[in-house]
Amino acid sequence: MSRKNKQQPVLEGITITDVAAEGKALARVDDCVVFVPYAVPGDVVDLQVTRKKHKYMEARVLRIITPSPLRIVPPCPHFGVCGGCKWQILPYEEQLKHKQRQVFDNLTRIGHIELPEIMPILGSRNVYAYRNKLEFTFSNRKWRTWEDIQERGELTEPADIYGLGFHIPTAFDKVLDISQCLLMDDVNNRIRNHIRRFAIQHGMTFFNLRTQEGLLRNLIVRNSNKGELMLIVVFGQDDEASREMLMADIASAFPEITSLLYVVNTKCNDVIADLPVHVYRGRDYIEATMEDLKFKICPKSFYQTNTDQALELYRVVRKFACLEGDELVFDLYTGTGTIANFLARRARQVIGIEYVPEAIDDARINASLNHLDNTLFYAGDMKDVLTPAFIERHGRPDVIITDPPRAGMHEDVVHTILSAAPNRIVYVSCNPATQARDLQLMDEKYRVTAVQPVDMFPHTHHVENVVCLELR
Repeated sequence: MSRKNKQQPVLEGITITDVAAEGKALARVDDCVVFVPYAVPGDVVDLQVTRKKHKYMEARVLRIITPSPLRIVPPCPHFGVCGGCKWQILPYEEQLKHKQRQVFDNLTRIGHIELPEIMPILGSRNVYAYRNKLEFTFSNRKWRTWEDIQERGELTEPADIYGLGFHIPTAFDKVLDISQCLLMDDVNNRIRNHIRRFAIQHGMTFFNLRTQEGLLRNLIVRNSNKGELMLIVVFGQDDEASREMLMADIASAFPEITSLLYVVNTKCNDVIADLPVHVYRGRDYIEATMEDLKFKICPKSFYQTNTDQALELYRVVRKFACLEGDELVFDLYTGTGTIANFLARRARQVIGIEYVPEAIDDARINASLNHLDNTLFYAGDMKDVLTPAFIERHGRPDVIITDPPRAGMHEDVVHTILSAAPNRIVYVSCNPATQARDLQLMDEKYRVTAVQPVDMFPHTHHVENVVCLELR
């Protein structure tokens, strides 16, 4: 006999007091902390508890009794359901204040190291339409809100049940149909909505995420600051007639697409890194610029998704590196070599290391595109490539740039950096918590001389942070 779920309490007249981790708000009830999504400090609300632990609770807003003076109306029609952009109800200036504090809290509470005054966060020039890449998923049964189910009941027509949009948070097999996304130029909406209509009108099947069947699987839209546009249509079946019909229609409806591509993916995962990409029309890349540098962006290339703000981030890195022209620079976790190529003209040599071989191929292409002959790139696991033997072969670096994934650096990598003893380290992080942990490991040998937060993702809780360390 199954145990019934325990009815959780309703908390009435609760004042939201602060912003917490992961974009949630925070309230206190007696001695218990309550985490609440989609709320703003100053809101007075009734809360439905959804999870209760000894020292904290999670809850959702049942009713806003008195809205906070800070609260603004979110412009996105999918706010609160999509799961992204949780801070749209908070003015951007307030978002920046909380991100600044997030960096300070992590570096002080986790790092426990001496810090200079943290510089004011660099806000994004564009707070909407700032992304250069979006990925969407086709679903043969879109996710519906409880209110929609109550109002419209069971639906059976493809036009009503098929969806093309984003995965619901924590539920990968559920897709919310997206009519409008404000994070990218409106071209993403025009293309997506056109393809959805055309495919349904012509009886094309949308992907079943559970049975792994269906013709249309994913859609990837990329653009560049040169006005170039890439579209990748991922098919779940190798149906040449249907594929030709759809691709020909897209080519006719959107002549502005620079790079119209497709992939056939019949695997049980959405990863296309190991699959061939076919050119239907145009070329197999688009091009972006940063200052006087050009970067070739291929279908599988990583490129910072906020182009304008990436330039500001790289300028901070270049400033902190203090290059005079004769330095040997190691760029760890180099990706497609954007930072390495950005610094190369001010250094004697830049050596980039990255785990993904395809990214290293792109890095070499971009170095060649910009006529840079003082860069070297190596592919492999960082802790296996960056060894004492590697440093002995190439020389002791004067400066190390490190931009690791969210998990931070492997402890072996930290030890190798310490043994290499560069004069300066510039540490770029998308997770100030793991950055603080790594800074503590380096504290005995290095002191932090500058800290610059950079906001790459408005309306989210994510923040980049750049730290400069100098040899003691």
